[in-house]
Amino acid sequence: MCGIVGYVGRQRAATIMIEGLKRLEYRGYDSAGLAVLQNGGLTVVKTVGRVAALAKLAVGKKLSGTSGISHTRWATHGGVTDANAHPHMSSDGQIALVHNGVIENYVAIKKFLLTKGYSFASETDTEVLANLIAYHLAKEPENSPEGPRFLNAVRKTLLHVEGTYGIAVLSPAHPDQLVAARKGSPLILGVGDQEYLIASDVSALVSRTQNVVYLKDGELVHITTGGFTLNTLDLADISPVIDKVTWAVDEAELGDYPHFMLKEIFEQPQALENAMRGRFSADGSSANFGGLNLTAADFRLIDRFVFTSCGTGWHACLVAEHLIERYARIPVEVDYASEFRYRNAPLDRNALFFVVSQSGETIDTLAALREAKRKGYKCMAICNVVGSTIAREAGTPAPRLASPRPRPSPASSSSPPCSRSTWPACATCPSPMASNTSPASAACPTSPAAPSNRPRTFARSPCATRDSTTSSSSAASPSSPSLWKAR
Repeated sequence: MCGIVGYVGRQRAATIMIEGLKRLEYRGYDSAGLAVLQNGGLTVVKTVGRVAALAKLAVGKKLSGTSGISHTRWATHGGVTDANAHPHMSSDGQIALVHNGVIENYVAIKKFLLTKGYSFASETDTEVLANLIAYHLAKEPENSPEGPRFLNAVRKTLLHVEGTYGIAVLSPAHPDQLVAARKGSPLILGVGDQEYLIASDVSALVSRTQNVVYLKDGELVHITTGGFTLNTLDLADISPVIDKVTWAVDEAELGDYPHFMLKEIFEQPQALENAMRGRFSADGSSANFGGLNLTAADFRLIDRFVFTSCGTGWHACLVAEHLIERYARIPVEVDYASEFRYRNAPLDRNALFFVVSQSGETIDTLAALREAKRKGYKCMAICNVVGSTIAREAGTPAPRLASPRPRPSPASSSSPPCSRSTWPACATCPSPMASNTSPASAACPTSPAAPSNRPRTFARSPCATRDSTTSSSSAASPSSPSLWKAR
């Protein structure tokens, strides 16, 4: 459950990145590190242990650079050692890289690089990626018609990679630049006031900016002090859509609780209330969900629900199975997302397929969604991050409004069913954060004692599934479709 934070701007990068890493500590990790561009080179600090230990080491290094990358690691390839901690440097010192995910063909790449004179100081697949970028950077001409040299070196490297990655890369040959890319592992760009941040989770950014761009699979972002460009691996320019985070930073903080699990336990009653508020008619007979692309007639044809998820999300589906079959009298099947695509299970043509993911990025759940869509089933997603991959691909996301819970890494099969205080409500629903009503007066008008013969009705609502201010038109007009200038 690794975390990434990167920074390009005018302030000291180390201080900002360490603050961001502390907001990702809930994930669990065994080591932490950072790299800062300064004095014409890269200064790398990393250690086994907590972010607090990293902060102490960084103080002694007098890190004044304004561009950097940082990481918290949960060991996969190689043991828990300082050498295996991120960031990783290429053996020629020209590349520093942090990485979430797994490079499946790293052994073959490593053998190739050894024949080219590159050496390795760790047991990780990430160091292989750093050296491969250095290899391409050494070959890349300074003025290429394909675009900036640094960006091209990263792009050409990723064309050879099999597996998943969320990466952020620095090079002393290209100061005040950062290249990041995503495939199967979430990355988010934060657009601030004359500064840019990259992170694996929005909670690491929200203290600096509320304007974010969610990178999609196969996209790269090239960040400089003057702006950023968004491209794909096949050189297509992309006009960014800037979303607005509307929850406050303190909602993702630990507060007075000793740890996040205890915070979540005590906030479950409020989280459940927030998830249901504004989603039922006054008499409790109809559910009001926005963004559904199924009509009432479509729902009446449904004769079976199929739920799929991972980790604690799967356990939440088991509870849903019990309740739906008891009260709605509709058969429900629950499948583990990591197994669904391999079973080739025969499903009824009138089944409605649900995927459940807190983060909207759980990789096995995403694969199950894609398999269900490939087979032609009607699909819906229940998740907590409106701009996530699963929410976008399902097309009918039902936000739980549960919290600004930081996203877990797709490499983990964990997706908690209920978490911290609130996630911004849909546009036409009462916002739990803005509401002045007491919990007693704002209680959801539903009752488990509702008659079992009540007609099953589904009402549509004009409720938006994304904040109305999140379109690119809300940002400053760019001088070109793919370059957003710093202001």
